[in-house]
Amino acid sequence: MDSKLPLLRSPFAPLLLIAPFFFWGTAMVAMKGVIPHTTPLFMAGVRLVPAGALVLVAGMVMGRPQPKGWSAWLWIALFALIDGALFQGFLAEGLVRTGAGLGSVMIDSQPLAVALMALWLFGERIGFWGWLGLGLGVAGISLLGLPDEWILAILQSRSLPEDMNLGMNLIQDLFQNGQWLMLLAALSMALGTVLMRYISRHADPVTATGWHMILGGLPLFALSSHFEMGQFTGMDSSNWVAMGYSTIFGSAIAYGLFFYFASSGSLTSLSSLTFLTPVFALLFGNLFLAEMLSPIQWVGVGLTLVSIYLINQRDRLSQKFSQSQASSPGALTPSEGDAIDLAQVTVPVAEHE
Repeated sequence: MDSKLPLLRSPFAPLLLIAPFFFWGTAMVAMKGVIPHTTPLFMAGVRLVPAGALVLVAGMVMGRPQPKGWSAWLWIALFALIDGALFQGFLAEGLVRTGAGLGSVMIDSQPLAVALMALWLFGERIGFWGWLGLGLGVAGISLLGLPDEWILAILQSRSLPEDMNLGMNLIQDLFQNGQWLMLLAALSMALGTVLMRYISRHADPVTATGWHMILGGLPLFALSSHFEMGQFTGMDSSNWVAMGYSTIFGSAIAYGLFFYFASSGSLTSLSSLTFLTPVFALLFGNLFLAEMLSPIQWVGVGLTLVSIYLINQRDRLSQKFSQSQASSPGALTPSEGDAIDLAQVTVPVAEHE
């Protein structure tokens, strides 16, 4: 990391590095506690627009340039639609139907989609550890998203119950389930992560982030005013405090700290901390909301967390494996054969929740 950044010389630097992931995980718990008292689209809009304004103010203080030209604004508008409106909309609607901890695990599965899109769009190699992580991730998400009865029936080589046969009822059940809405949110965030590679060519990433939050939140407010009712009637002071926490800490400050450290070239180091987000969400969801998972879902959580770690750390694991192979007796050197290179791609870190 760049030691010229003042925060990195602080004795609290390790805590500050973990802070964005702590805020994203606990914000999921806060949002889940507020949902019974408000409406999901309204909550999603509140989380985006004020936070985006705070990010823009922080960008101005940091001297970040404003977007210029139609190309920059078109990329930001696309970013706002996918990573702002769709991501937060699916996230809020999914939280209505699933727990905060489980939802956070599903959201943080997005590196799986990013890795596949990076392979397809940029021709980047995933490598052995990446493919292993993808396989474990698919298995983990399946255990999380599919009904336990299905999993047990498959493991016991039995046919599915008649009321769970494939068809329109299946599709309806899956989307009412909530986990699949979270997967759509994860896919939206993954698309946004890939889009940032293009957006950064036309606009400052921090300023673009602020504007995309504002532009993405406005359609959510419009949809909320048209389709939802009673956005405020059930809200008390504690709900507003929780909403404020999700907006200020879970969006604005988490974004600010993340991009502050990322600007120092520490993105690779930050990526190893991504898996902490669902850990915090599961811990505080159990503590404050008494959320319980089935044994099968706990296995899915474990597989998903391991997969996220393998994908984020595949370059480091590949390097260690290559070094151990090179130091072992009879190992091929680069001059004697093809060097062992199991992971070449660097997947961007998940942005937020």
